[in-house]
Amino acid sequence: MYQKLNNSCVEGYSLLKHAYDILRKQKYHIIGSHSAVKKCYWVHKALVEGKFCYKAKFYGIESHRCIQFSPAILWCWNYCLHCWRYRPYDGTPANTRITLPLPSIDDPRFIVEMAIKEHQRTVSGYKMFSSINKRMYEEARNPKHVAISLTGEATLYPRLDELIYEFHRRGLTTFLVTRGVRPEILANLREEPTQLYVSIEAYNEEHYLRFNNPISPHLWKKTMETLEMLPSFTCPTVVRITLIKSFNMNNEALRQWAAILKRAQPTFIEVKAYMHIGRSTTRLTRNDMPLHSEVREWAEKLAEKLGYNVVSESKPSRVVLLSLLDKPAIRYGNPPISWHDPDYGDEFSGEYGNPEEAI
Repeated sequence: MYQKLNNSCVEGYSLLKHAYDILRKQKYHIIGSHSAVKKCYWVHKALVEGKFCYKAKFYGIESHRCIQFSPAILWCWNYCLHCWRYRPYDGTPANTRITLPLPSIDDPRFIVEMAIKEHQRTVSGYKMFSSINKRMYEEARNPKHVAISLTGEATLYPRLDELIYEFHRRGLTTFLVTRGVRPEILANLREEPTQLYVSIEAYNEEHYLRFNNPISPHLWKKTMETLEMLPSFTCPTVVRITLIKSFNMNNEALRQWAAILKRAQPTFIEVKAYMHIGRSTTRLTRNDMPLHSEVREWAEKLAEKLGYNVVSESKPSRVVLLSLLDKPAIRYGNPPISWHDPDYGDEFSGEYGNPEEAI
C-alpha cells in the first residue's frame, strides 16, 4: 500500500479514480481515501429470510448487525488466483503492476464513524419492507460486529491498532482477516482484535509463489512467521483454508498442511470451498470449486492428523469448523442459530447457489 510508484503520479491518480468509480458501481460505499463498506449477502438474507451466515452458527455473530469493511480496499501484497474482488492491475504482467498512490492516511475515528454510518445507509431501504421484522431492522441500524475483511490487506493500514481500539470503544467486536504478510504489525498490536483470522491456500513456498503471486518472495516466510506467532495471542485465532480442487486437496498438500498447523495451534480451523465467482472465473474453472461433501471429507482427514475435532459445518457456505475444543464455546451475540443446529438448506441454498448475489 505504501510503496514508491513505478509510474507517474498522474497516471496513478487517474487509475485510482477509475478504480473507485468501478467499486461504486459494484455497491461499495467508499470512505475517505482508502476504506469502504459493502453490505454482505448475509445481511440481506438475515433481514429478508431470517437466515444467518456460518459465522452466526459457529461464533454467534448476528449477521444483520455485522459491517463488512476494509481500511485498504485496493492495496494487497498478494495477487491470488482465486480472488474474486476487483483489482485495477488485473491483466497486467507481474513486473509492470501499478502501485496506486494514497492521497492521505485517514484518521481511525473518522473511518469508524463513517463505517457505521455507511452500514446504516446500506440497510436503510429495508424500512420500507412490510415483511421485515422491525426489531431486527432496528438492530441492523445498530451494528454489533465488524469484519475487517472486505477486500485488500488490512495490515497495510498504518493505524490499524487505533482503528481496532475505536471500534471496540463503540462496543463493536472486531474480526480481523489477514494474509499474514506483516507479522511485525500483528506482534505490536496493543489492541488485539476480538478474533484473528489468517487466510491461506498454499502449503509450501513453491505453491505460494505460483498461486498467491506475492510482490516479494519473502512473503512466504512472513506468512509462516505469522502462523507460528498465533499461540502468543490472547484472542481466539482462526486459520481459514480455502480449498481449490486442482491445487491443494491432494494427499501431499494434506501432509504439509498438518505440519504447518501443528506449529500454528489455532483455536479454530475453517476449511472452506473456493467459490467460482467474479474475477476468479478468468483464472480458475468451475471444476475447481469442491462440493461440501468433498470439503467435509478433506477436513475430517486433516482433523485426524492434527487431533482436532470436527465441531460444526455449514452446507450452504461449504465450510467445516475444526477445533481442539469439543464445541465452539465462544458466542459473540445471540442469533437464533447455534453450532449444533441443522442448516437452513443444502449447499445450493446459500452463496454457492447464488454467486452473482455474493460478489
